[in-house]
Amino acid sequence: MATDYYAVLGVRRDASQEEIKKAFRRLARELHPDVNPDPKTQERFKEINAAYEVLSDPQKKQVYDLGGDPLSQAGGAGGAGGFGAGGFGNFSDIMDAFFGTASQRGPRSRTRRGQDAMIRIEVELDEAAFGTTKDIQVDTAIVCTTCNGEGAAPGTSAQTCDMCRGRGEVSQVTRSFLGQVMTSRPCPQCQGFGTVVPTPCPECAGDGRVRSRRTLTVKIPAGVDNGTRIQLAGEGEVGPGGGPAGDLYVEIHELPHPTFQRRGDDLHCTVTIPMTAAALGTKVPLETLDGMEEVDIRPGTQSGQSIPLHGRGVTHLRGGGRGDLIVHVEVQTPTKLDPEQERLLRELAKLRGEERPQGTFQPGQQGLFSRLKDAFNGR
Repeated sequence: MATDYYAVLGVRRDASQEEIKKAFRRLARELHPDVNPDPKTQERFKEINAAYEVLSDPQKKQVYDLGGDPLSQAGGAGGAGGFGAGGFGNFSDIMDAFFGTASQRGPRSRTRRGQDAMIRIEVELDEAAFGTTKDIQVDTAIVCTTCNGEGAAPGTSAQTCDMCRGRGEVSQVTRSFLGQVMTSRPCPQCQGFGTVVPTPCPECAGDGRVRSRRTLTVKIPAGVDNGTRIQLAGEGEVGPGGGPAGDLYVEIHELPHPTFQRRGDDLHCTVTIPMTAAALGTKVPLETLDGMEEVDIRPGTQSGQSIPLHGRGVTHLRGGGRGDLIVHVEVQTPTKLDPEQERLLRELAKLRGEERPQGTFQPGQQGLFSRLKDAFNGR
């Protein structure tokens, strides 16, 4: 043998494929013509490429170790003079040598994970506050029961592709400034799977899955809010080839309540009472999420005051306890009085010395932007 390929790459004769590849990558980065255009370096670059072509291919390596000329027998460039099916014969080896990455080789799997799915459900306020269970209809892909996800008709099976011989890719030799360069692409006959299905399953057309509507029972925890998503692992779409299913996400949409407005875990409502009730005090019945309760309106309650009912709100989603129910009071002033009502009110005003009230004036309430402006001006 005129050339010792092991010495060219600087590896032992019992070196592993990983050691041979690392040595080639290191030398290729140093000797590539784009990095070092010296003619002697280019010859050396061709030598390491030819060495890697032989030593990275188990069949050529065996011929070489037995004393034969694997490049000549394989129809390659021969010796150290050209670029054959190994070395930079695959574009992924160029990327691997210069960027330290390697493309995935070999046939693609027909079995892949399925996609996640999402469904939106509506719940009432009390269901969100205390939790519930709901049955939902889900239309997703499931494993084809006819072929059990294989994609082939019953009694048949997938066969090795005769174009790529199961490799999932085909190669093409082109010429470049480096010499002969072999590029690989997915096999057009099997789409890179390495196998073909001569007789697809009539139920799923070879996909290994079919669409089906099924019913699921979803447990909705107490304290969910608008936009809360509940994850059901493995209840989404089954993957191609009967692959593992994705997840199903159930998104909560809380319906408006006729009485209460939710703010976080607190509930708010407004009660309107006449001015006499505000002055004298009263008790107002209110239907809460826990049942009927009476709201105690203290004598002298002013419009805009709020009365908290502690622990009557929504359950905290994380942690124990509940929010509060806040009752806002609005005092209603009568707009029309009959003569007797007017007389009584005037008499009351006289008794209270309020016939000609002077009133109490205070600065008007500022808006947000006015307060920010004053803050920047140092007021």
